[in-house]
Amino acid sequence: MILKIEIENFFSIKDKIRIDFRAASINTALTRELGHNVMMWKDVPVLKTIGLFGPNASGKSNILKAITFCCRVILESHLHNEGMTFNFEPFKFDGWQNKPSKFLIDFVCDDIEYEYSFELTRERILSESLYHYPVGRRAKVFVREANGKYSFGTSVIAKPSDVVINTSEKNLFLSRASSMNREIAQKLYRYFMNQFILGLVNVNDIMVLDSFNTYKRIILKALEICDTDITDIEARKEQVPAPVAIPGQPELSYKLIDVLRFKTFHRNQKNITFDMDMEESNGTKKLFQILIRLLDVVKNKKSILMDEFDIGLHTRLADFVLDLIHASENSQLLFTSHNTNLIDVKRLRRDQIVFVNKSEQGATEIYSLYDFKDFRENMDAEKGYIQGRFDAVPYVDSSVECIKQLLED
Repeated sequence: MILKIEIENFFSIKDKIRIDFRAASINTALTRELGHNVMMWKDVPVLKTIGLFGPNASGKSNILKAITFCCRVILESHLHNEGMTFNFEPFKFDGWQNKPSKFLIDFVCDDIEYEYSFELTRERILSESLYHYPVGRRAKVFVREANGKYSFGTSVIAKPSDVVINTSEKNLFLSRASSMNREIAQKLYRYFMNQFILGLVNVNDIMVLDSFNTYKRIILKALEICDTDITDIEARKEQVPAPVAIPGQPELSYKLIDVLRFKTFHRNQKNITFDMDMEESNGTKKLFQILIRLLDVVKNKKSILMDEFDIGLHTRLADFVLDLIHASENSQLLFTSHNTNLIDVKRLRRDQIVFVNKSEQGATEIYSLYDFKDFRENMDAEKGYIQGRFDAVPYVDSSVECIKQLLED
């Protein structure tokens, strides 16, 4: 479970931004009707979904990219060697290229809250810290300072000095400690590996087969609810040639690899198969791809990031995807979207609707509908957004006269 995420100095993100899943104190009749949008953890109300809305190039995708980068560094930095650089860019204006980038994730694992953060440049890790709340009070697991000094909580990590010796400026201590079989580090590593899902999967990947077999019945029922006329789906393994680069050879070689192909059967022609990739609509394929990933998320209480998940989906299908999360017990979704129909306080609480905008200095800024204290829930949030009341909309002069002048230049 995610409680909050903070990011600073990453691509278009300059000053610290916070994605806060801890629900605001809103006690209105409409919000109470949306009680299924919130889950409780130790008397703390936590949001199940947050949507990021805003114009193109405002930084919505950069927020998800930053979270993905943070997780990748946690999972992979123990493999980093001398000479490598971290694959990101700091904010490019106002001298911020020389400042560190900062990441913080406050999350719950095995019913204990953890607060993990680190700072880095493209060349090295500068600092790192991990705190936990084992009995409800904040306690140190470890702190790594910019001067290279470490401090540790009492009896939390076995032989921490051995891990320090093997941790370079290219490695996170947490990542290295996990690779050296330190229990608490391994537990958190598994959390980021298995419980924090970074986007959708390629449904042709052979690894998808287990999920498909596990959730096939529910997938078919969901497709029926969504008014497709698909009555059955079969997964078939096929071998296809894949290019392989061999050092010293200018031409590519090929080897056969296993892939999945899905065949569908429809209500009116139950004996005729259709190829999912070639013959189904883009919307049906996208919904199928989402269902394979999302059913695992909701059944196993995971958190997932999805960038523009609703591209190619009818707005009713986008609603259905959100309903899957809201109907779950403890799963979460952070998504971006250009679908203004989702800016609806009858579907999402005001603190679930987050606007992303770019300042005059080119920096990403975020704020929620809840921040507009003069907004009333009997107002049309979508209409207000389109009219520019909350900013975070593109200002486009699309008049015919303007476009004629453009074409004449």
